[in-house]
Amino acid sequence: MFSPEGPTLLELTVQAMSSTERGYDLLAPKFDSSPFRTPDRVLDAFAAAVEPLGPFAHGLDVCTGTGAGAGTLRRLCKERVVGVDFSAGMLAEARRAYADAADPPSMRWVRADTLALPFAPAFDLAVSFGAFGHFLPRERPALFSQVFRSLRPGGYFAFPVPAPQPVGSRGYWALWGFDTAMRIRNALWRPRFIMYYRTFRLPDVLADLERTGFTVATAALEELGRRPDGSPRARAVFARRP
Repeated sequence: MFSPEGPTLLELTVQAMSSTERGYDLLAPKFDSSPFRTPDRVLDAFAAAVEPLGPFAHGLDVCTGTGAGAGTLRRLCKERVVGVDFSAGMLAEARRAYADAADPPSMRWVRADTLALPFAPAFDLAVSFGAFGHFLPRERPALFSQVFRSLRPGGYFAFPVPAPQPVGSRGYWALWGFDTAMRIRNALWRPRFIMYYRTFRLPDVLADLERTGFTVATAALEELGRRPDGSPRARAVFARRP
């Protein structure tokens, strides 16, 4: 799973015993060489699904990390892309990655708490990749509300959601084991590191989006294939501010 340039087991242990913010500051220089970065094939499939909803002028990447999602937004938005994250280390890597990026669109990086976004309702498209496990289910309505307020009327909040692992499969037990270990760690150790893989269930997420005021639709990401039972391996969620 890890390339030679990626984090070592010792480094991951130190990061996991830190706070969520500090852990990502430490991980940032090696994040793009770890399996935690959203794969390009997922980003490409997602971009192809979102593009017909445009055109888009201004894009917001929520929990941008090292900027992989912001790079996808550069392909979809014509004027401006903003990446927001609470980790100074991750944002420093994003700035380095796009230091030579040609304009337009312009690129801007903002350090902020995503539960208190500092933006006016000016974005046509907001996206997020791989970050929802850092929010407890009770925090989701606040997160969705902040994104809603940052979108102009008619704007979209879009993100991919992988299909749940089949019950009893190796992937199922791996995620179950990880979440259990993190719950024990957070019960016994401070500061907490919030990252859970099994708390972002699609039916609950769609209900939270609708309660926030979004009009919600989903689409299969066919480029990522289907499982043996015929269900898609991943879906895109399109939440539109009316």
